[in-house]
Amino acid sequence: MSQDVVLRAQNLSKTLKVGEVKVEALRNVSLTIERGEFVGIVGPSGSGKSTLLGLIGGLDTPTTGTIEIDGVDITRLSERKLTRIRNEKIGFIFQAFNLIPTLTALENVALPVQFAAKRQFNPHKRAKELLDMFGLGDRIHHRPTQLSGGQQQRVAIARALANNPAIIVGDEPTGNLDSESSSVVMEALRNVRDTFNTTVILVTHDPGIAEQMERLITLVDGRITDEDARTATGTHLRVQV
Repeated sequence: MSQDVVLRAQNLSKTLKVGEVKVEALRNVSLTIERGEFVGIVGPSGSGKSTLLGLIGGLDTPTTGTIEIDGVDITRLSERKLTRIRNEKIGFIFQAFNLIPTLTALENVALPVQFAAKRQFNPHKRAKELLDMFGLGDRIHHRPTQLSGGQQQRVAIARALANNPAIIVGDEPTGNLDSESSSVVMEALRNVRDTFNTTVILVTHDPGIAEQMERLITLVDGRITDEDARTATGTHLRVQV
């Protein structure tokens, strides 16, 4: 694998059983994503966006096909090894924030570092540095209920960055936010990419968010139907799937 390729998925299919009916959520999907890309996954409801993101994030396994993260095939790992990959290589951001309500912002962000098999950082020092970076230095001792939605999502981004992952994945991370908070969160994610060269992959149904992504992957009925990259001038360049 090229050193610039952080994710390679080949011939991914995922079949789900809904009652007695089998549903092909993904059908023979292949894609390559490089380090530092800012990628959006779009498509109608039921197109397979969240399924693909779950496979990329190691939260689920494909029926067929392989996924490599930083050169490691994660599709056949034991749960113990997969948990380690998720902790060290992948940061997660969710629409519902998923912060632990009884912990402060500092404690939430420090948590992934505390659970790392090989600690790169001092947990609380790392958490404070990240929260300072996102303009939350005066909120480190606040619990989630004491923070606005935009502030909670910035805490969640800081938590996702705690172990300096190669990839951040987000499923509708601005879905519960107003337009002003969404703009702040998107700016924070762009800063993450620019500062750490972290690959950011977001599922979104919001055209305004999609327009801010530098590359879009469109899914319809479990298949990639379109892929484009945007230059700084907004011109679309066709990219072969």
